[in-house]
Amino acid sequence: MPAAISYRPRRLSRVTDRVMRLALWGLALAFIAVLAVFVGAILKQGWPVLNLGFLTRMPETLDAGGGIKPEIFNSLYLVALSLAISLPIGLGAGIYMAEYAGQGRILRFLRLCIETLAATPSIVLALFGMIVFVQMMGWSFSIRSGAVTLALLNIPVITRVTEVSLLAVPRELKEASYGLGATRLQTILKVALPYAATGILTGLVLTAGRAFGESAILVFTAGTNTSQTFPDFRLTVPGETLSVHLWYVTSDGTLPDAREIAAGTAAVMIVVLLVLNLSVRFLDRFIRRRTR
Repeated sequence: MPAAISYRPRRLSRVTDRVMRLALWGLALAFIAVLAVFVGAILKQGWPVLNLGFLTRMPETLDAGGGIKPEIFNSLYLVALSLAISLPIGLGAGIYMAEYAGQGRILRFLRLCIETLAATPSIVLALFGMIVFVQMMGWSFSIRSGAVTLALLNIPVITRVTEVSLLAVPRELKEASYGLGATRLQTILKVALPYAATGILTGLVLTAGRAFGESAILVFTAGTNTSQTFPDFRLTVPGETLSVHLWYVTSDGTLPDAREIAAGTAAVMIVVLLVLNLSVRFLDRFIRRRTR
């Protein structure tokens, strides 16, 4: 009798484990199916529009047949500038919070500030950027106004990802580094950061993808126009991006081929994000091989 009693809970736990495993597999497959339908629908509508002329022509304001050449450049340029501003700040803040701040009021206050900034809607940041950078500082609708405001969106994400990744570093690795005579800074640079590189890199991909698809901030700060010079690296010119162009084309309604341009623009954004994610995955494997 005791053996039969002990056998039933084991059998029940095995059945529960199998049911939960099937349920989780079902959720994962459902997520993949939704993603495939979403990406497939966008590419199905936009792929016929994609050609060399569409990618290399300047946009039109009234006539059909315009391209998205400056929008592609502005999107990548603004993401690069915003990351160049936010990465040192967010990385430094994350290192300080994980390694130097300790457990106390200062750390709790910093986390409150970071979480508040991360939870701020992008439209609020857009209004802040327009009031401060566009109007008060006189930068007008320009690439520098959009890049700085976009950096405010990136900083809390990079900071939090850096802190969490560094806190996940095993204590034994740090103690071994200290035991060999390394200083705290040397341990952070030579041990902690390489170990946490994959997590930080994943956070950077999410940050870059969010910045690449942002539209509200850039409508209010970078504007809805492009420079007639290509490529134009000046920070004082307007910088309409792909997401802003997609919004403007669908809302303005003056272009006869607005539907085709919007579909092609959306397809280009999806392709760029897929290439970015795949590139980071290869880079992640390379870093793991080097750190083993």
